[in-house]
Amino acid sequence: MKRRTSLQLIAVILLIPLSAKDTNGHPSISEAVQLIEVWLDAQRDYEGLPGLSAAVVHDQKTMWSGGFGYSNPDKKRKTDSKTIHSICSISKLFTAIAIMQLRDEGKIRLDDPVSNHLPWFNIENNYPNRGEATVQNILTHSSGLPRESDYPYWSPPDFPFPSRDAIKGKVSDQNTLYPANTYFQYSNLGLTLAGEIVAEVSGFDFDSYIEKNIFRPLGMMNTRTEMPEKLYGNQLAVGHAARNREGDRPKVELFHAEGIGPAAGFSSTADDLAKFASWQFRLLGDDGHEVLKSNTLREMHRVHFLDDDWQPAWGLGFSIWRNGEKKFVGHGGSCPGYRSQLLIQPKSKIATVFMTNASSVNSRKFAQELYNIFAPAVESANSGDDAQVINQDFKDYLGHYSEAPWGGETAVISWKGELSMLPLPTKSPVDAVARLQHMEDDVFRRIRDDDELGEEIRFERDKTGKVVRMWQHQNFAPRIR
Repeated sequence: MKRRTSLQLIAVILLIPLSAKDTNGHPSISEAVQLIEVWLDAQRDYEGLPGLSAAVVHDQKTMWSGGFGYSNPDKKRKTDSKTIHSICSISKLFTAIAIMQLRDEGKIRLDDPVSNHLPWFNIENNYPNRGEATVQNILTHSSGLPRESDYPYWSPPDFPFPSRDAIKGKVSDQNTLYPANTYFQYSNLGLTLAGEIVAEVSGFDFDSYIEKNIFRPLGMMNTRTEMPEKLYGNQLAVGHAARNREGDRPKVELFHAEGIGPAAGFSSTADDLAKFASWQFRLLGDDGHEVLKSNTLREMHRVHFLDDDWQPAWGLGFSIWRNGEKKFVGHGGSCPGYRSQLLIQPKSKIATVFMTNASSVNSRKFAQELYNIFAPAVESANSGDDAQVINQDFKDYLGHYSEAPWGGETAVISWKGELSMLPLPTKSPVDAVARLQHMEDDVFRRIRDDDELGEEIRFERDKTGKVVRMWQHQNFAPRIR
């Protein structure tokens, strides 16, 4: 959807009477889509992101997916929901699923020491009287292993990731950091070892196993255990660094995770991760067996390790956290030039995906806000309530108004059936929305948080009847689009 026509098209949608049973076309869903598109489009510009893509899932439906900006700014190639990004540490979820498949087949026990399956794993154990790393420990990041293999692969400009053989050859030179099963220490080395266990126990090379047993059955045709170099700069987005002092985001060289692949090497799209989320909702709602047993996925979603300070909580491969009263599971990814997040709320069966080809971005915050926008809309649509639709006479006011030099802009949108104002940029769009109550003609008043009426908001028209300004507190903001 083109950014210049987004509000106009959404306005048309909102003015059409719709059945409350039609979830996809429910007014609350349409408003949520409008808010997501206006917000993501603005945040991309204000945070200087080359491009971003996202998706929102409810159970078996992708309720919305899309992209903004460019996967390759030099070629002006636009980002969409089929744009491929590095998903970095989200890779760990697929590696963990492979481990649990083999566990269910009786080929692995979670309490097996890692060395039982990898005879070459001879790291120096600084705490031999406290036991050794197990399969479960490495899935919960409580193994006591160091964070990384002993190579500087996160260092620019070439990111020298080691081969599998190099990792094996160097592990004997490393030492455990903590006693096993004592402290949380996020470990790419641990999940790399999990991938080696998958290959050793299954008899397949790791990439082939994941493709055959996870990607293909789930129809994830644009997800790979590597970065597809032939697609780089086209379907595969070009990565960019954090903003420097000049405000630029320099390009980052394409990397290949090589032997660290099981922990950080995968690539995917917003659409494919949406499929991955829908599969989990499907499995959680059944007692069947599709890729995994239902109870095995439930087991992975439960807390298996909690550090002494009660944070973080970790399942089997899955990160687990709370926001308010709700439990979320998922994983984030941060690799050179890319950030991503998969967020799943199992009870409401809502998931969000966020991906960008830029570093130093709070991807979980983006994914959480997408959830905060959509969850109430889905609840309203599913309840069968007759959601209020914005008065068609108000469509003239929809648009963007400049707040320069004091700030960015204000978007006038529909929210909860009322004309509303959204300041941009904003980290929390739902909290930032201010609803308006119509008084007369082009005059409104802001509805305060306590539902009392606040200051007057007046829209000014030119001689042709077009709205050109928005007045608030005796000052005006010119309309910019």
